[in-house]
Amino acid sequence: LWPWLLASSGLSALVQLVTLPFFPDSPSYLLIQKSNEEAFRKAIRKLWGEGDHQAEIDDIMKEKAAMASTKSLRVLEVIKERSLRWQLYILMSVITTLQLCGINAIYFYSFEVFHTAKFEEYLIPYVSLGVGLCECLSSILCSTLIERFGRKMLLWGGYTLMCFILALLTVTLSLQHQFFWMHYFSVILIFLFVIFYGIGP
Repeated sequence: LWPWLLASSGLSALVQLVTLPFFPDSPSYLLIQKSNEEAFRKAIRKLWGEGDHQAEIDDIMKEKAAMASTKSLRVLEVIKERSLRWQLYILMSVITTLQLCGINAIYFYSFEVFHTAKFEEYLIPYVSLGVGLCECLSSILCSTLIERFGRKMLLWGGYTLMCFILALLTVTLSLQHQFFWMHYFSVILIFLFVIFYGIGP
């Protein structure tokens, strides 16, 4: 079953490969990158139908004008540019915390935690699949929550709850040989950690 499950991801790639030539190019791409105004208007009619789309066309025209007046910076120029310093710090902080938040360790050790929790050997891959499904569903939930609470709130809340869960997980893993129910609590914490990771960072 697992080889078929692994191969199933190739099915979506195949569908995309076959259907992609039939999709029209993006109007903004045709105007901004290709500078082809005729193809741009044709793509708008194809995507949005006949009608008055002048407001959208004006927006894309403004975007093209703004991009024409903006100078592209090299990496070293971005680092040296004082006006971009805070944006660079924020970006580096988010990327660094994302890499060091512990999600890779959770995925790496989850099999061992599930095994210690006395799950049957044949069930462990399915429980691991459930962890991945939790991340997928929480990412979908995040797209609805971000409009309501904002990115900053979700980042702060997600990282705070993840820190709290990692601290609890450290305690439960340390005490798992003294209390039999600690194994199951560790499993619950793994699922919660992955959910908050999907919602926050």
